[in-house]
Amino acid sequence: MTFPRATLRLQLHEGFTFDDALAQLDYFAALGVSHLYLSPITTAQPGSMHGYDTVDYGTVSEERGGEAALRRLADALHARGMGLIVDLVPNHMGVGGAHNAWWLDILEWGRHSAFARHFDVDWHSPDPVLRGKVLMPCLGAQYGEELAAGRIALKFDAALARFFVQYGPHVCPICPIDYATLLQSAGHADLDALAAPFQGLTTQPDDQTRAAIARDALRAFVELEGTAAIDSALQSWSGADAVTRERLHRLLDRQHFRLAWWRTATDEVNWRRFFDVSALAGVRVERHDVFEAVHKLVFRLYAEGVIDGLRIDHIDGLADPREYCERLRQRLMSLRAQPPYLVVEKILAHGEPLREDWPVQGTTGYDFMNDVGALLHDPAGAAPLAESWAAISGQDWPFARIALDARREVLAAYLAAELDHAARALHRIAREQPATRDFTYASVHRVVAQLAMHFPVYRIYPVNGLRGQEDNPWFDLALQAARQAVPRASLAALDQVDAWLGARAPDVENGNGAKPARAAQASTNAGAQTGNGGGTSKQAVQNPAPAPLSHALIAQRTALTLFSQLTAPLAAKATEDTALYRYGRLLSRNEVGADPDDFARSVEEFHADNALRQRRFPYAMLATATHDHKRGEDVRARLAVLSEIAPEWSATLRAWSTLNQPHRRNDATPSSSSSPGSVAGEWAPGPAAEAMLYQTLVGCWPPELDAGDEARVRELAERVARWQLKALREAKLRTNWLAPNEAYESDCQAFLFDILAPQRRDGFLQALATFVARIAPAGAVNTLLQTVLRLTSPGVPDLYQGTELWDLSLVDPDNRRPVDFALRAAALDQGAPATKLAQWRDAHVKQATIAHLLALRARAPELLREGEYWPLEVRGALAAHALAFARRHGNTWAVVISTRHAAALLEGDLPLVESTRWDGTAVVLPKGCPAADLHDWLSDAKRAATKHDQDNVLYLRDVLSAMPVAVLSNLTPA
Repeated sequence: MTFPRATLRLQLHEGFTFDDALAQLDYFAALGVSHLYLSPITTAQPGSMHGYDTVDYGTVSEERGGEAALRRLADALHARGMGLIVDLVPNHMGVGGAHNAWWLDILEWGRHSAFARHFDVDWHSPDPVLRGKVLMPCLGAQYGEELAAGRIALKFDAALARFFVQYGPHVCPICPIDYATLLQSAGHADLDALAAPFQGLTTQPDDQTRAAIARDALRAFVELEGTAAIDSALQSWSGADAVTRERLHRLLDRQHFRLAWWRTATDEVNWRRFFDVSALAGVRVERHDVFEAVHKLVFRLYAEGVIDGLRIDHIDGLADPREYCERLRQRLMSLRAQPPYLVVEKILAHGEPLREDWPVQGTTGYDFMNDVGALLHDPAGAAPLAESWAAISGQDWPFARIALDARREVLAAYLAAELDHAARALHRIAREQPATRDFTYASVHRVVAQLAMHFPVYRIYPVNGLRGQEDNPWFDLALQAARQAVPRASLAALDQVDAWLGARAPDVENGNGAKPARAAQASTNAGAQTGNGGGTSKQAVQNPAPAPLSHALIAQRTALTLFSQLTAPLAAKATEDTALYRYGRLLSRNEVGADPDDFARSVEEFHADNALRQRRFPYAMLATATHDHKRGEDVRARLAVLSEIAPEWSATLRAWSTLNQPHRRNDATPSSSSSPGSVAGEWAPGPAAEAMLYQTLVGCWPPELDAGDEARVRELAERVARWQLKALREAKLRTNWLAPNEAYESDCQAFLFDILAPQRRDGFLQALATFVARIAPAGAVNTLLQTVLRLTSPGVPDLYQGTELWDLSLVDPDNRRPVDFALRAAALDQGAPATKLAQWRDAHVKQATIAHLLALRARAPELLREGEYWPLEVRGALAAHALAFARRHGNTWAVVISTRHAAALLEGDLPLVESTRWDGTAVVLPKGCPAADLHDWLSDAKRAATKHDQDNVLYLRDVLSAMPVAVLSNLTPA
């Protein structure tokens, strides 16, 4: 298989398996994608709906159908000339429950487990109670309470001949060192004999082998005699009374794990988590043995031709993403001559490029989603919408200020343990040199916190412990902000931490831990530089074999890794999972990978971004919807229209708030409608939450929904209620996940159901439906513009499951709901998009646009995937309302022309600007691009020659007469 022309992402789980995907393959092929792009296929926690909680990297998930079903799907794809890309999660594994053999072995044998180095566990915790142990923060209440309640129970697994402690679904194996004591507690002669081989065991590898032999004997006894004697022994360790409970407690204290209340994780967890999720443990994939174990299955599947490429999840969680990508590509290329297709999930800040020394095809498309999203917004709406939001929320801060406050809170309340790990790594460096030993832990912790809080990007990517030219501008922004924030007495510590975090190489000989020269060129020492265009390596001059690393350099690299693995989750949790739920100027710019302060982009900026992608990463994915988006692509497209009618929207918000005031809970004084525990004067949902609720309803209201349809309105209300609960908790203002304010949450839900109640059909419901009907045509124009740009811009378009019709989804799990593929298959025909525009509410015009442009991509794969990109000039009175560019490959051309910011131009119900409105507005074609005999792939009509062709211009009144978008080419359908 070659690189993809277009991919279609599927979310697999036990309710949608490989065979379910196989059943829809005819539809996927007819739609025109070249590759399916699957969510993780490895074995995950039972019942996982997403697959990102892998428990076994070596097997294909049986819940998703197993390897046989995967191969059936792959064979059917390959028979159709299609391919398969799979999502891989190398950064973390699921460790909750009882199914991760690596993790269970660690709990059993501690630091001497064969898998002790597979995870980022700090075996030398500063807390004496945790030294040599793994914190297991899985208890629903405090340890003593759960122990006394008998919910922590000692049990025996006869099949494995293993003693373990169980708490709900969580299993923690007892170390065999204690088996002798457990077996002897029964006072049973046979068990006493079986206990003898366990006497004197240690955790050393040889003794682990002895323990396995002793367990075989125990298993054989149980198979013959049953477990009655062992069940009797277990009574001596029951939590039922004080004596046996104390004995159980002492047994637990001797284990290599410490059971703890889940809230302790924030402050005390001694292993790297995925963000703040204590059921996901970070994997040390930078180690060679771990790398091989994590990738064993995908290497085999790739070598055998089952899969054709990989999507790497959360690349920023890895210790060294560049080195990882380099190693992964080299291994895959050793297995097959064909270059592998590799893309990485990477969030890029505004102005931050993807590193060119990463040997990947590009990102999974969040950057493009942001580019096209910003293009849809009218910059004239930014100021009035900001004023309106300030009046509603009482805050006139920019989003950056909101995000900074969120970072401060998240760092203190959710990632305190991760901050502590990074600070302690740096403090250890301080203690090793006489010149720096007086820098205290508190001073180091203080400055590291400020650096992390002000870090403008997810992380940096030093090489050999040193920052390079690409790292320094970002780090310097954080450094300058930290200088303003820390006390003057901490500035010396800040300068020293700057050095330890890669500004200078350690110099042990001088005893000061730092060299004077800044390592500005560190990235040139990274070894082989790798290009991206065709996925093949462009080898730079090879470095000689590296000398053994000094202890000082190892310590500096460790500190840099821990700092980078702090800033990345901090950015995600504070920005995506907190600040984006607090700031509501316009929710269509509150998206993963976006910055709400970067409100709108000009056509020129969009062209520049596309041209850069074409030069650097022509095979990067182009996404407008993902399994992680906050709002569906068509929700965002419709909400963007509000930027064009900002004054009207502000007035509408005020009117709706007044209309619905009687339904507020606890407005000024407690009332019978308020939930117990409500606070007088703190009405629910509150002005900011209410305003964001209205935006959400406007964005996700189906265009064909009648306000009088009680069943469908109720269904919508239930979906929005699930979004609302998540949004309120993520905002962490009046409720949160750690300590939910259920009274407030109940009041907010009651408000939502009240304003959408059937009796409001002539009031708010009708007002809502009428307003949506007014802006929906302009939203549909935006949808078609966004769709065309995704399918014609440089890169590989990615379709998220089901979004070929309306994507009015909200944040997960709403965006992972079952997809009615039968409905979509029935709707797909050969009709041109233009013939479906009149019935645009059924979204068949969107589906047809996708199918026709995918057909163009199949007709000339190189044209739209890696062809040249030519921004085109638009002239005339309405030039600001159009966007145009051309793609060229050899003598083949495609000209893309689209309507934008159409709200003021539309008349009536059709998402199409009347031809006469365009007047003399025209697109100037580049030299060599024919003006005559161009086929419009969206109207399926050939453009007739006109008297203006010698001027090499295309008038919008002609090319946009049937559709608000046009894709013209000198190629015709096959």
